[in-house]
Amino acid sequence: IDGSQSGSVVTFESGEDSTAVLSEFTITNGSAAYGGGINASNSSSPILNNLIIQGNHANSYGGGVYLYTDSDAIIRNTVISGNTSNDDGGGINCNNSNPSLENVTITNNSALYGGGMMITNSSNPSMDNVTITNNSASDEGGGIRCSNSNPSMKNVTITNNSAVYGGGAYFLSSDPILVNCIVWDNEGIE
Repeated sequence: IDGSQSGSVVTFESGEDSTAVLSEFTITNGSAAYGGGINASNSSSPILNNLIIQGNHANSYGGGVYLYTDSDAIIRNTVISGNTSNDDGGGINCNNSNPSLENVTITNNSALYGGGMMITNSSNPSMDNVTITNNSASDEGGGIRCSNSNPSMKNVTITNNSAVYGGGAYFLSSDPILVNCIVWDNEGIE
């Protein structure tokens, strides 16, 4: 699905639940203030399955995916790659939401904060078998920037990311749970 740079490629904004399933598409060429590829807000919690989310841009938050206000999406078997944001979350921006990510690769995304993923405002995502690699932030959190949130991370690999501060991960006022995780070969002041 090509967004022709005319807004978010896909929007969930009316409280959609897990019966709303987006599966087996490439989501590309979106450009919006929030969620260039996918914008889920207002308690929308779709299932995003077997997707490639690539080449999207956000002027503010969530180049690839933006999850806002109790939008607890389930994201499985998905690649989030080559997305950009002028501000937070090149790949994913998770704001006051608790998504579940399983078998997800977040790679080659960039932003000012949270090149791969921005987790903020009491978000508590669950991540299992997630690879966060080759992302960059021009300030904090090349792989992940997390503030005031408590992610649960199991079998997560964070490698080859770069930022000025926290090349792999930058945690601020957060208590992440890490089980069997690898944080290795990232560039930046830790």
